[in-house]
Amino acid sequence: MIKPFIIVLGLGGVAFAGPVQADTILPEYEAQARAADPSFRGFSAERGQAFYLKDHATGKAETPSCTTCHMGNPTQAGRTRAGKTIAPMALSQTPDRFQDVKKVEKWFRRNCKSVLGRECSAQEKGDFITFMKTQ
Repeated sequence: MIKPFIIVLGLGGVAFAGPVQADTILPEYEAQARAADPSFRGFSAERGQAFYLKDHATGKAETPSCTTCHMGNPTQAGRTRAGKTIAPMALSQTPDRFQDVKKVEKWFRRNCKSVLGRECSAQEKGDFITFMKTQ
């Protein structure tokens, strides 16, 4: 089987990298979580689900939770406040959801600041993705 590759062009030349998947991103978040908290014991789909569903009330009033835009069921399409459709968050429905590291970080940064009023921790990101892997 031939695996697709992403070609990255940079100032220093050409680099080749295989496609990134949720399982590739999680070890980086795990390393960050361990650095922040040596007692870290792994990601939790249950914590990720609770985080996803919770009204945080610390960010923008119009976006109190992830479900504001992404719906209570992550296997369903969401909708931005402007009415644009958002593909389902669940990896069973959108398997390429967490493949582009820069895009994943961009959306976590933007959405966490909106919902939480701050950036998400590595543990929160890992728990969230772990939950989405189960959906």
